[in-house]
Amino acid sequence: MNHWIVAPIVLPAILAPFIIMVLRYHLDLQRIFSVAGVVALLGIALTITAQASGGDIQVYELGDWPAPFGIVMVLDRLSAMMVLLTALLALPIVLYAIASGWDDRGKHFHALFHFQLMGVCGAFLTGDAFNLFVFFEVLLIASYGLMTHGGGSVRLKAGVQYVAYNLLGSTLFLFALGTLYGVTGTLNMADIALRVAEMSAEDTALLRVGAVLLLLVFCIKAAVLPLHFWLPASYANAPLPVAALFAIMTKVGAYSIIRMYTLAFGPEVEATQGLAGDWLQPAALVTLAVGAIGILGSQHIARMVAFCAIASMGTLLIAISLVTPQASAAALYYVFHSTLATALMFLIADLIMERRGGAITPMTPMAQTGLISGLFFVGAIAMAGMPPLSGFIGKLLVLDAARDAPGSSSVWAVVLIGSFVTIVGLARAGSLIFWKSHDAEHIGSQGTADEEATPLPAPEPQPGLAFTSVFGLVAGLILLTIFAGPALDYTSQTAEQLFTPEHYISAVLGGEE
Repeated sequence: MNHWIVAPIVLPAILAPFIIMVLRYHLDLQRIFSVAGVVALLGIALTITAQASGGDIQVYELGDWPAPFGIVMVLDRLSAMMVLLTALLALPIVLYAIASGWDDRGKHFHALFHFQLMGVCGAFLTGDAFNLFVFFEVLLIASYGLMTHGGGSVRLKAGVQYVAYNLLGSTLFLFALGTLYGVTGTLNMADIALRVAEMSAEDTALLRVGAVLLLLVFCIKAAVLPLHFWLPASYANAPLPVAALFAIMTKVGAYSIIRMYTLAFGPEVEATQGLAGDWLQPAALVTLAVGAIGILGSQHIARMVAFCAIASMGTLLIAISLVTPQASAAALYYVFHSTLATALMFLIADLIMERRGGAITPMTPMAQTGLISGLFFVGAIAMAGMPPLSGFIGKLLVLDAARDAPGSSSVWAVVLIGSFVTIVGLARAGSLIFWKSHDAEHIGSQGTADEEATPLPAPEPQPGLAFTSVFGLVAGLILLTIFAGPALDYTSQTAEQLFTPEHYISAVLGGEE
C-alpha cells in the first residue's frame, strides 16, 4: 500500500501531542517544530497530488482490512487537491501567528493548530461516512480551543455558541448515518453507492430521509442560509489568524456535498434526484444575497470579512448545485480562490485591528497605512471578483456553467448584483478606514503647520514576517490567475472523475460486490 496517503493525517496526529507533552514550556521550539511540520505537510501534499494527477484512484486499508469491513483512506484528484489547499493555507497562517505573537497569547496554540490540520486532512481523505463524522468532531474540538485562544468573555461566548450549534449538526449527522446504515447496511461511501444503485424505487423513502439529513448537516458546516447563524459572530470574535484557518472549514462542508452527491446520491439515482440542485440552489442564492448585504451593512471589519466568507460560500454552492461536470470544475477552481482570498482578508483585518481597532470609522492614520491600504485594495478586488485576479475568472466560469441551466436568469442576477453590492461595501469600508482617516487628520491639523502626527510603531513583534505571510497569500492568488488554464484543466479532469463514480467504487471495493 501507498503510505503517502495516510501521512497527512499521521504527521499532525503525532506532532500535536509531541508539542504538548515535550515542548509545552518552550515556545521557540514549538514554533520551529510547528513550521517544520507544516512544511513537511506541504511536501506530502505535493507528492500525493502528483500521484493522483494521472487519474489513478489509490486506497489505503488500515490494518489491511479490505472495504467495506475495514477503514479505508482514498486518494483521488479531489482529495489530493483539497489536502494541497489545506497545506498551502496553513503555511502563511502559522507564520503570521508567530510573527504577530498570537501564538503566545494563550496555551497550546500550535498543538491545536496541528489537531485542526489532522481533522481537515482526514475529512478529505476518508472513504467512510462514519469516519467523516469522526474527523468532523476532531475539527470541532480543535476549533473550539483555537476560537477561545487568548481568552475574553466575548470570545468565550462566541465559542460556546459555535460549539452548541455544531453539536446540533453532529447530532443530525448521527441520525443521518443511523438512517443510512439501517437502509443500506453499510457506511463505506463506495458500498453505499453500490447498495443505493441496487435498491428498488418502493424501498427508497428512508433513504431519501437520510440523504436530506446528510445534506442539512453539510449545509450547517458550509454556513448555508438559514443555517449560517454561527459563522459571523464566531469568525469575527475568534483570533483573526484562526479565522483565516477556518476559511478551509466551510470548504469541508462543500467538499462533503460534492463527494456524497456525485458518488452515493448522484444525479442518476432516482430516489435522491434533485436534492443537491432543487433544494441547494435557492438556499445558495439567498446565502450570497445575505452575505453581500452583510458586507454593506457591517460596522466592524472582522464582521465584514465574516460576511465575505458567507458570500463566497454562496457563490461556490451555486456552482455545486448545478450538478454538472462543467459547473463542478468551476466550483473546484473557485474553492481555491475563495479560500485564499478569505484568509487574506482576515489577516489584513488583523493588521488593521492591531493598529487602530476594528470599527469602520475615520480615525488617526495608523502605522504602515499605505502598505496595508494597498493590501486591502488587492484583497477587496479578489473578494469581489473583479479583474484581473482569479475571482473574476472563477465567477465567469460559474456564470458560464449556469448559462443553460434551469433558473439561469436568477443565478446571473444574484451573482452580478451580489458582486456589485460587495464592491460597494468593501469600497465604503476602505474609504472610511484609509481615505477619510487622512482627511480627518488634515482637518484636525489645520492651523498647526509643521506639526505632523507621529505614527505608532508596528504592533507585531516581527512585522516583516507578518507582511511576508500576507504577501504569500497575495502571490497565491496571482499564481492562480496566471496559471488559470492548467488549474482549470486539473479541475475539469477532477470533475470528470467525480461524475464517473464506477472507477471510485471499483478501486475501493476491488471490483467485487
